Amino acid sequence: MQADLRADPRAPLPETVLILGIGNVLWADEGFGVRCVEELAETVALPAHVRLLDGGTQGLYLLPFLEEAQAMIIFDAIDFGLAPGTLKVLRDGEVPAFMGAKKMSLHQTGFQDVIATAELLGRAPERMVLIGCQPVELEDYGGSLRPAVAAQIAPALEAARAQLGLWGVETRPGTTPCEGRADPSLTRAAYEAGRPSADEACRAGDARFFPDQEGL
Repeated sequence: MQADLRADPRAPLPETVLILGIGNVLWADEGFGVRCVEELAETVALPAHVRLLDGGTQGLYLLPFLEEAQAMIIFDAIDFGLAPGTLKVLRDGEVPAFMGAKKMSLHQTGFQDVIATAELLGRAPERMVLIGCQPVELEDYGGSLRPAVAAQIAPALEAARAQLGLWGVETRPGTTPCEGRADPSLTRAAYEAGRPSADEACRAGDARFFPDQEGL
């Protein structure tokens, strides 16, 4: 993981912090960001001025949350052009610039618009940190996180807690309410355990229309 968590000691500590997971859990590793905030909600107690949000694929509906935050941490699956499963951390101006340069999905395009709109209005968080993971597989509707990506959830949370510490935020074991969480059937444990086998459900397409796909 490449990370730079240094803080400017002259900068005031943020009074409001947003921790946001974005992505689509229905498309395999696209769900990395959402699974990170899910795990954070279930394992870490955060103080009241830190807001934890499952942003899913909501796009511009997330704008009010950014406007209220002085600092923000984003979890997402990102195409860094690195080896699959690689975790990387970007900061401040690198975040909107990078998300605009490498669009991997519709949700990412939408969130780029959210940041751009917040900046245009002069209401973007003063500090932004993106904790991203290079996906292994995206073209698997109904798919689970691949092992290499799932293994990066714990390091991603560790990086987030380190950053929060630099912002003066105390973290401890416990739980935190997470706004926007999906139906319980879509939590990682329930979703992955309930997935039909390859024999019971088509995972790649209809062989009549995709005859060249392997495994059909």
